[in-house]
Amino acid sequence: MARRFFDLKIDVEVPGRWYLADPTELSGEEIDDIWRFTDGRPVEVRERMRFPLFKPGSPTDIEFAGAGQTPVVSARVASVFREMAPDDVQLFQVEVEGEAEPYFVLNVMQTRRCIDDAACEEARLWTPEDGRPELVGGYHVVSGLRIDTSKVGDARVFRLWGWHPPIIVDEEIKSALERVGIVGGRFDAV
Repeated sequence: MARRFFDLKIDVEVPGRWYLADPTELSGEEIDDIWRFTDGRPVEVRERMRFPLFKPGSPTDIEFAGAGQTPVVSARVASVFREMAPDDVQLFQVEVEGEAEPYFVLNVMQTRRCIDDAACEEARLWTPEDGRPELVGGYHVVSGLRIDTSKVGDARVFRLWGWHPPIIVDEEIKSALERVGIVGGRFDAV
């Protein structure tokens, strides 16, 4: 039986949920490269990060913070990734404004070139005519995301080559996150 995969997203329908702003250093100084946590590669973090609240509310177990969409997860979600996909992720403990409980930046270190262009509702690449030469060859638009599971290999958690926003998890990780009672996350089959 073929493995099943899901796009792990935030559930914006959670009533009264919080939203986190871009991270800062503990001193309050801005962090330059907040996008590094969406690239699907290992990163080095030297500074401890702090996430201020953008919109106060009820804490969730997963949030994609600020403009950089930095994935921030609770300790119980971090424990699932730490146990089930230690070779696919890095976890960096961070402070979240007003929270005594630990939170972690989830950095997905694997990237797979597996978008199934023909099965997606739309999958369009950047072209020279778009006037953005640095983006040519990557995805400009992907909607109705579908992946070719034969191209995933042994990754359990990964980002997509050319289209970094989604975090893709396998069915076993999805089930484990549901068992721990993840709040604020939703799963869309891909």
